[in-house]
Amino acid sequence: MPLVFDYIAIFFALLGTIPVWASLYQFFMIGLHGIKNHYKHTAAYMPRVAIIVPAWNEGDVIGNTIEHLLSMDYPRHALRVYVVDDASTDHTPDVVKDKHEQYPDNVFHLRRERGGQGKAHTLNHGINIILEENWAEALLIIDADVLFEKNALRLMTRHLADKNVGSVTAYIKEGSAPGNFISKFIAFEYITAQAASRRAQNVMGSLACLAGGAQLHSRENLLAIGGKIDTSSLAEDTFTTFKTQLNGRKAVFDGNATVWAEEPGSVVAIWKQRLRWARGNVQVTKAFKHIWLNKKNGKKLGSFSFSLLWFAILLMPVFMILSSIGLIWLFFSNFSESWLLFKQLWIVNAFTYLFITIYSLIIDKQTAKKAWLQGVLFPGIISLTIIVLSCFPTAIDDFIHFVNGMTQADLGLTQKIIVLFMYAWASLCMLVAYWAYIADKNKKPYWVSLTLLLISGFGALLCTITLYSYIMEYKKAELKWDKTQKSGKVVIAG
Repeated sequence: MPLVFDYIAIFFALLGTIPVWASLYQFFMIGLHGIKNHYKHTAAYMPRVAIIVPAWNEGDVIGNTIEHLLSMDYPRHALRVYVVDDASTDHTPDVVKDKHEQYPDNVFHLRRERGGQGKAHTLNHGINIILEENWAEALLIIDADVLFEKNALRLMTRHLADKNVGSVTAYIKEGSAPGNFISKFIAFEYITAQAASRRAQNVMGSLACLAGGAQLHSRENLLAIGGKIDTSSLAEDTFTTFKTQLNGRKAVFDGNATVWAEEPGSVVAIWKQRLRWARGNVQVTKAFKHIWLNKKNGKKLGSFSFSLLWFAILLMPVFMILSSIGLIWLFFSNFSESWLLFKQLWIVNAFTYLFITIYSLIIDKQTAKKAWLQGVLFPGIISLTIIVLSCFPTAIDDFIHFVNGMTQADLGLTQKIIVLFMYAWASLCMLVAYWAYIADKNKKPYWVSLTLLLISGFGALLCTITLYSYIMEYKKAELKWDKTQKSGKVVIAG
């Protein structure tokens, strides 16, 4: 019976490699994007576009956003900006009304007197009016603080020349000026999560999510999926993405269409934003449970490759915890085997870390210049230390004075503590990341939460938030749109 438990422990330990293999698969797929993409099906196409901007107390940023939208390299007569004011209590209405007087044919203020129902309800208020007007041939949904590069919309609309395409999303980049150390983590993460991942998804023909701050839909596509945005979850953009593709139209990512946004610069702000996203992903998983590993019902979304990528992220905290449990069990039952397995797992991690970090920095050299250090430190100082040790054949053995054939009983107390700590770190890092959140929430000095974040790693923080989302969903917590406050300090980098 103990041998059976050892096999189970090995299986648990290996589960921790699933996100690693999924990431490697995804990044290898990017290499095919040069030959398998949608660009060859595009054409110069500039339909009449209604831009929907949901706004609640965005008075400090909305005027600048409108000016940038109307200054895009796109025919002015084919652009209308509809600001859907969600019962703002600041000067948002005044700013938008002033812009309407300045651009009476292009800027419109749509006021909701009953606000606070969430972004999806706000969007639907605008979508209903726009679709009834019958002017728009395409609708662009954005956030109030994002800034589009001049050619971004034109690069997006060209994909709609292919009537098989229902929606298009852009590459959103972190553009806080000045940013801080934490916001630069997001800048690097967005290379992997957008510039890289969504190119791979283009190759697979199944897009996971249209960026909520830059999603373009043909009129036909919105009508085909019901003429409204889903209001039953916190992931209305992902619901829309899935429905578009399940309804038979393509959803496409254009990495050359660039949009700049202000992203959170504190652990608490990241927690609020990503908890909303993580809970939404759990809700999407349940709502579309019939598509997973089922190409008949799920089309390309139901493929093994897409399901692997989806669940590698969704279940990553579970994989990390089970991996720690497996290694710790083997520590007591078969130390020599556990140590060999641990080293092999971290060698794979080391290769993946080097490959993905270097590849990501090459994909977006502009972001790499300002966030290369965050890319290097993304796993956290302790994980990075283990990665470095794993890159050298004998270094990690020397680190604990390991000799071949050594049993657990041969280890000194300090050695046992160090080994058990390293085995448990895949789980403990999430605890440290949670402490970073608690420190920031309790308004401790910035350096406290930043230090804890550097120790745990930014990836560990995202895993912790995903784990917490399970708890919130289990408790059936209120589906509250906890808006991230923006300062309006976003600029388009040259």
